[in-house]
Amino acid sequence: MIHKGSKRIMNMIIPSASPMHDSDISRGMLIATIVGIIAGLGAVIFRTMINWFHTIGFDGGKSVFSGMGEYYIIIIPALGGLIVGPLIYFFAREAKGHGVPEVMIAVAKNSGVIRARVALVKILASAITIGTGGSVGREGPIVQIGATFGSVISQKLRLPKEWCRTLVACGAAGGISATFNAPIAGVFFALEVILGSFSTRYFSVVVVSSVVAAVVSHAFFPDVANLQVANYGLNSAFEIPIYAVLGVFSALVGVAFIIILYFFEDSFDKFRFPEWLKPALGGLGIGALGLYSMDLMGVGYGALEQAANGEILFKSAIILLGLKVLATSVTIGSGGSGGVFAPSLFIGAMLGAAFGAVVNQLFPGVAGPIGAYVLVGMAGVFTSTARAPITAVVILFELTRDYSIVLPLMLAVVVSTVVSQLLYKDSIYTKKMRRKGVEPPSDQPIDALETVKVSDFMSRDFESILSTASYEELAKKFKSSGQRGLILRNEHGDFVGLVTMSDLEKALKKGLTDFTAEDIAVKQLITAYEDQTLREALLHLGAEAVGRIPVVKRDNKKKLVGVLRRSDIIRAYIYTGKKN
Repeated sequence: MIHKGSKRIMNMIIPSASPMHDSDISRGMLIATIVGIIAGLGAVIFRTMINWFHTIGFDGGKSVFSGMGEYYIIIIPALGGLIVGPLIYFFAREAKGHGVPEVMIAVAKNSGVIRARVALVKILASAITIGTGGSVGREGPIVQIGATFGSVISQKLRLPKEWCRTLVACGAAGGISATFNAPIAGVFFALEVILGSFSTRYFSVVVVSSVVAAVVSHAFFPDVANLQVANYGLNSAFEIPIYAVLGVFSALVGVAFIIILYFFEDSFDKFRFPEWLKPALGGLGIGALGLYSMDLMGVGYGALEQAANGEILFKSAIILLGLKVLATSVTIGSGGSGGVFAPSLFIGAMLGAAFGAVVNQLFPGVAGPIGAYVLVGMAGVFTSTARAPITAVVILFELTRDYSIVLPLMLAVVVSTVVSQLLYKDSIYTKKMRRKGVEPPSDQPIDALETVKVSDFMSRDFESILSTASYEELAKKFKSSGQRGLILRNEHGDFVGLVTMSDLEKALKKGLTDFTAEDIAVKQLITAYEDQTLREALLHLGAEAVGRIPVVKRDNKKKLVGVLRRSDIIRAYIYTGKKN
């Protein structure tokens, strides 16, 4: 049973404890707004902490380890790993890795329930990892941080499971929105990746949270494109097949990235070494790679801009592509904390730069600028790793504020998605879910009861009795009707409550005979609405351990329109089973 105080709070915010109805969406906007504000502030704090740790690590480290010359950068990621390893191992192991799969697992397995401490550990561990040179991105951590805030708020208000999952998505959307200054991409990422559903009942509240988080972020950071690049468009219709080929290469590179990353994760897991020291060991590897180029350390937006503006040559692009795959795999595989979103974009940018250089040599009169292929390569590799084609298109538009490249972008993304799915079953996120024994949302069976309404199967003929009925009248009604539960009405015909045979038997055992039906009835009942899905009503049947639920009008809870019994649920299962 729900605590009375918490229930009063719920009723102030959401009209009923049942999941996501049209009438409670508007009040749910209030909670989504709160989640968006917190996610936005969390993203601001997170970005500030990354800059702070980067200054301490590299500026301070250069002074402390001045005798090592340029080789001091090998030490900085290792020192970061020495802090991150124990922090994760002893306080919140869910903070290990790239964050998004952990949120997806929480949604799929635990109805969105995430421990509060995960946000605190994740924000600190990821800020240290990225700030000290770990080759990971900001999006995974901020998704997990925002999602945790949404989950905790839901738990504090004791909201239904469906609301908990939705608020987790709100937090994830807000995190992406505030971190990348990309509110539209935040919405689609939350729906496409976290929930695996574009249901309209999620859409509006997720949008609110994403927009609010972006507004909060704009109060601290300028509202400008993350990538400052030239405007690119389709140079010629003959370029279309070229972009399709880039989509194929993007799929190949993305799938290779997934395989290599999990190879390193398995290798580090098998390596006999203290778990909490492995991030420091990985940090030494990252530092060694950083000697070639510091663009391999951290998020790497500088190299992205250089590639998008055609400033990186073929050989350098190929080397950076391979080393970035290695650097990110080592960072995450060894137990560091950070995302794979930005590394996917970096890898795609280098692929696009190399590909653009080749096609410009082969087809000088047809091929467009190298920067155009860089942008398309970014989206292509991201979608092959995340299997989120809509997010891929939208995020590139919001990162660059350039719409002119959208046609070849969409083509390459579709090709990359199809080819990568043919080559490899899982995305970089769902792969980890399966390894944890959790089926991804897209593979989970659809509950047939989600497709039918309460009104389709509720019983409209039901036995009722006046609330003033005496013991004798009540006993006679039970005997004549053969029912174990009777609906109570008052003299005006309004729904009052429910009295069962068990209620009557309990009264008789106590030696009571001078009572009315209302005296022994249950009046504070969980009710259903005729426009609810049967799945939602079934949750109430299981949660309250009752055999029937009164069905009332949403705008008038005293108006009884039917009763939903367990037999009605069984009948619905038989019907939908035959239909499917």
